[in-house]
Amino acid sequence: MKKLALVLVSGLTSFAVMAQENLTVVTYGGSVAAAQQQSSMKPYADKTGVKIRTEDYSGGIAQLKAQVDSKKVAWDVIDMEMPDAVRACNAGLLERINPAKDLAPAPDGSTATDFLPGSLGDCGVGAYIWSTAVAYNTNAFKGQAPTTLADFFDLKKYPGKRGLRKAPQANLEWALLADGVPRNQVYETLETDEGLQRAFKKLDSIKSQVIWWEAGAQPPQLLADGQVTMTSAWNGRIWAAQAKEKQPFKIIWDGQMYDIDVWAVPVGAPNKAKAMDFLRFATSTQIMADQSQYIAYGPTRKSSQPLVHADMKSSMPTDPANFATALQVNSEWWGDHADELNERFNAWLAK
Repeated sequence: MKKLALVLVSGLTSFAVMAQENLTVVTYGGSVAAAQQQSSMKPYADKTGVKIRTEDYSGGIAQLKAQVDSKKVAWDVIDMEMPDAVRACNAGLLERINPAKDLAPAPDGSTATDFLPGSLGDCGVGAYIWSTAVAYNTNAFKGQAPTTLADFFDLKKYPGKRGLRKAPQANLEWALLADGVPRNQVYETLETDEGLQRAFKKLDSIKSQVIWWEAGAQPPQLLADGQVTMTSAWNGRIWAAQAKEKQPFKIIWDGQMYDIDVWAVPVGAPNKAKAMDFLRFATSTQIMADQSQYIAYGPTRKSSQPLVHADMKSSMPTDPANFATALQVNSEWWGDHADELNERFNAWLAK
């Protein structure tokens, strides 16, 4: 009996150890998750023996807050949009990051200074640079094709349904840019009620023709099915449809809204030490460069830039030819205004 008890205890101990050797990594799924699997998750699992399971989500902080508040955290690492990470950090939902201690140095020994400006937060480390851009199906336009952000809002010259993400972020900025507001005055303009009214008025001009999307896989499907002629989309999703499915899509880089996704660790993560170790690995110089082989999202480390494959450079949001009229999402601004503007946007949708 004692021998059986010892076997049972041993088995339970082994199970507990195995559970601690697992990581739950939450991402946006689709092509970006596939790229992360190839570039960081599989290599990390091969190196350490840690088993990684993934979950998909569509952003926001509601699920994370519910887990932390109930002290039932199931996630170890999250791929978050920077504005969400700022909000979550301010709310005490994420672990703090110390670059000198928690991140891998570049080949020259630098750490924090090796990351591009804006890609290190108090609670998150830049995982990749991506953009929301306009994309269209070349089969939808037999004559002159659209080339500018203003064309997206021109239903007379370019008729057809439009796709937009069901959220205020990027849509409000685009509305002002298309209405003639200079890039360096967009957030200053949105600070005023007059500026917000101007943005919503511009969105009103196409509202009747908009199909709203919520998941990143939807815009390429909307284009492929002919449900829309143009749509906002994450550039990596369009690249994947072009490169892997040979879809006749084209990106309009004018007015692209570029942003940075970060790796973050929830407060109360069940495997915090391993989570921080994975974060260090996934944001190292070579791993970031490797990721760009699988999706057209740029690395956030300066030391990774020269290692990006030559064939991919022209598809990156940060390529000089694509970057001339880009506007960076102001994460701090959205961290302060997201709640009120989500409410106002949803009220506007309901009208």
